[in-house]
Amino acid sequence: MTGETQLRRELTLTDALALTVGTIIGTGVFLKTAVMGQYLGSPPAVLAAWVTAGLLSLAGALTYAELGAMLPRAGGEYVFLRAAYGDLPAFLYGWMRFAVAAAGSIAIYGVGFSIFLAGLVDYGAPWYVHTVHLLGSDITWRFGAQQLTAVGAVVLFSVLNGFGVVVGGRVQSWLTAVKVIASVVIIGGVLIGSRTGRIANLWTSDHPATISAQSFGSAMLAALWAFDGWNNLPMAAGEVRDPGRTVPRALILGMVVVLAVYGLANLAYCYALPMSAIVTSNSTAYPDAPPVATKAVETFLGEAGAQLVSVAFVLSSLGALNGSILTNARVPYAMARDGLFFAPFGRLNRAAVPVWAITAQGLWACVLAVSGTFDQLTDYVVFASWVFYGLATAGVFVLRRTRPDAERPYRTLGYPFVSLAFLGVTAWLIVNTLLTNPLASGIGLGIIALGLPLYWFNRRNVTSQGRDISA
Repeated sequence: MTGETQLRRELTLTDALALTVGTIIGTGVFLKTAVMGQYLGSPPAVLAAWVTAGLLSLAGALTYAELGAMLPRAGGEYVFLRAAYGDLPAFLYGWMRFAVAAAGSIAIYGVGFSIFLAGLVDYGAPWYVHTVHLLGSDITWRFGAQQLTAVGAVVLFSVLNGFGVVVGGRVQSWLTAVKVIASVVIIGGVLIGSRTGRIANLWTSDHPATISAQSFGSAMLAALWAFDGWNNLPMAAGEVRDPGRTVPRALILGMVVVLAVYGLANLAYCYALPMSAIVTSNSTAYPDAPPVATKAVETFLGEAGAQLVSVAFVLSSLGALNGSILTNARVPYAMARDGLFFAPFGRLNRAAVPVWAITAQGLWACVLAVSGTFDQLTDYVVFASWVFYGLATAGVFVLRRTRPDAERPYRTLGYPFVSLAFLGVTAWLIVNTLLTNPLASGIGLGIIALGLPLYWFNRRNVTSQGRDISA
């Protein structure tokens, strides 16, 4: 590859920290408490689901910090899985990431942006609404100005990231700083100035409680979407300066910041609002209702204040959108460079950016953005992703055995207990989702399986060309 344009290590610790925090804090923390309340109906149970999901994500980040420092190349889990298990599992992950998780996440952030913008702009009624009943679930498709707004956001930030990783990194740093400051102001305002705030709201409910292992697992799945993104930084590790130190520091410090923001935000929601107000906030069941965060802010700023705060929510979702576009494009790029995906995805433009990968994931994300509701999209994304999060985390055990002498600038804190706890909860979560949401899990597994013929097709083409794709 002599003479070819290569990825440039231009992301600083500040950029890496902004990618971690900014990609995680997006839309979920402002929306998902509603659907969690619908599952559980109890403030303590909802808060417990948030805490459990946060600790699980932290355990994953601690393990990924070791893998990312050990294998600081573009691709994240794809690189980890290929090193631990070989080409096929790595390819299936990369295919799933491209087909479902990456484009799905980008689509969801675009949809979340359009939802929050509705607090400032009147979209009017959808132009077309159609509901179908499939496998025991109702799926509603809407198309109108709101969906076009989501598509426009995806296109804009895909174009921006084509100008170089420095541009994407700087945009991410500014958007992350704004969203963290805004979150702190909002949380403090609700906890201190809410006119409806009651300590009793934190442990009593005016809505029927439906607490069980299955409902708690479903609520955790919703919360895990809000934490999704803790794994994204290693995907861009090939462009991080001093990755052996920077990747672990950014992952761990970033997760601490996110845990603090999420914990205080949900404490504020449950303090300011009764459970009946939480469960009727924006979700699949109440698509035209304001988000739970907006309802909480209205309790101390009123309607005008809530509109101003909507600006912060819009910027937050855009920050997550930008970070997701930047990091996820590096997975199909890495696959193509290894000969496991279509060759154009491995090409860089003059700014050393995988512009083919960015363009393809952006176009697919636009399709997904108009294909379903926020909660339906997140169910498909989270389940399919966590299948591979578990496999990648198990890879730390495999690589410690098969590559005992490899340089490890950072070793997982609390190993092996932290990693084992992550694997145990992940296995339970996957089984619970298979039982409670067969549609979402079935779609996720089906899309993963669709990667098999594509894998053999790409491998046969590469072999016929005489290229070596061994790890």
